[in-house]
Amino acid sequence: MTMRDPSTHRLATPDGDICWFEWGSPSDRPSVLLLHATGFHARLWDRVIAALPAGTHVIAPDHRGHGRSFKPASLSDWAASADALLPLVDRFAGTKLVGCGHSMGGYVLTRLAAERPSAFAHVVLIDPVIMEPPFYRGGAALPVPDPADHPVARRRDRWASVEEMRARFADRLPYSRWRPEVLADYCLNGLLPAADGEGFMLACPPALEASMYQNALRTDPYAWLGDLAMPVTLVRAPAGERDGALDFSQSPTWTGLGPHIGAVRDELWPEHSHFIPMEAPERVAALIAAVL
Repeated sequence: MTMRDPSTHRLATPDGDICWFEWGSPSDRPSVLLLHATGFHARLWDRVIAALPAGTHVIAPDHRGHGRSFKPASLSDWAASADALLPLVDRFAGTKLVGCGHSMGGYVLTRLAAERPSAFAHVVLIDPVIMEPPFYRGGAALPVPDPADHPVARRRDRWASVEEMRARFADRLPYSRWRPEVLADYCLNGLLPAADGEGFMLACPPALEASMYQNALRTDPYAWLGDLAMPVTLVRAPAGERDGALDFSQSPTWTGLGPHIGAVRDELWPEHSHFIPMEAPERVAALIAAVL
């Protein structure tokens, strides 16, 4: 598939509009649903989409709080991020989906697939940040933290231009490991015009991104992982000692997740960090194409 601009859509939900992008049209082959990670946006999949077989129908939404979708006050419940996308899945009822989610997008995808099992022919989880079961015990009873207390809330929010952002990140980890064109896509679509007309602001406000990280363990995905009725492919980066919750040089995903959910394919990609789609978009595309 050659690079081309998608069509842009907005879907009204009870809480606000979800923005989603579409390449191609439904056919007798499965469509591909792509779900991005915390703090990012749907257009980070552009290079994966460009490497998919010609004619592949692709749907890629911005999660609530991200990109051009509605911005709630906080993102304190990961399950709610999945539930916000159920109307989009239902919009394509009758079209079989191959879902692929990275990081938080993989976590969200498992809930969508459990809630709508007849919609999915296969799900591909790219390092889905699903921890070992004991991590979630008691998470629902934790007090809701103040996002201002999280270091992500102090991210630089305002930029003079897309190029300024790209130049600033180009030689800094983890972005320096990304394919340069993926970083360009992140910056181009990750900024929105500032309300005061002066420059640009991050499309995922730092306080919302911080609240997403702070509440990662609040909802236990094992409540629904047993309901996955379709084949699952799991890809992980190497696991090891992490230098804090924001160190993604190592995988945060439980190494026993594949056997626990009965994944038909459970692969370690040792040469990559957690940011697999940003570092190897063609390889991810080939994995999806093999499922298709």
